[in-house]
Amino acid sequence: MITYLNGRLIEKTPTVLVIECGGIGYEVKISLNTFSAIGTDESIKIFTQFVVREDAQILYGFNDTVEREMFNFLVSVSGIGPNTAMVMLSGLSPAEIAYAITSGDVDTIKGVKGIGTKTAQRVIVDLKDKMLKFEVSGDNISSSNNTLRFDALTALVSLGFDKKSAEKAINKVMNEQDSVEILIKNALKVL
Repeated sequence: MITYLNGRLIEKTPTVLVIECGGIGYEVKISLNTFSAIGTDESIKIFTQFVVREDAQILYGFNDTVEREMFNFLVSVSGIGPNTAMVMLSGLSPAEIAYAITSGDVDTIKGVKGIGTKTAQRVIVDLKDKMLKFEVSGDNISSSNNTLRFDALTALVSLGFDKKSAEKAINKVMNEQDSVEILIKNALKVL
């Protein structure tokens, strides 16, 4: 198993990197999130997942271990292959995927090219319990509404409240103009 590559960046395209390690050039398939996170430094460390198929042996690369872990969760679902998982990670951050799964947001997952309603539902059913334990950073969530919700939920869970009860309370009092502090206070009143 190749866990990571630490070497010299030879080539960088939106979907593929070539990294030289010990005189050997490794081709690594990447997501758009990883592409935008990688700088222009010549020295690079990329986390990898090695996938062996009947017709190919492919290295998939990730900027961090969180993205790699999400990739592994996604490919564990029947109907999601490595390429579809990379498309998902190109369109959504790991935090957005985790949030869509825990909140049961079929439309967000279905919005990814190649994923239909049944596959999106299967992703939610298969991964919902795993996402409750999945650690992601709230900084990766792009919309402020999701960031507020995520930050408030994280705070309530760290205070010892049940995640499902906290989600219900947040959904009940959610107001887009509120700050995280006001959202938490209002959710605490409901809890």
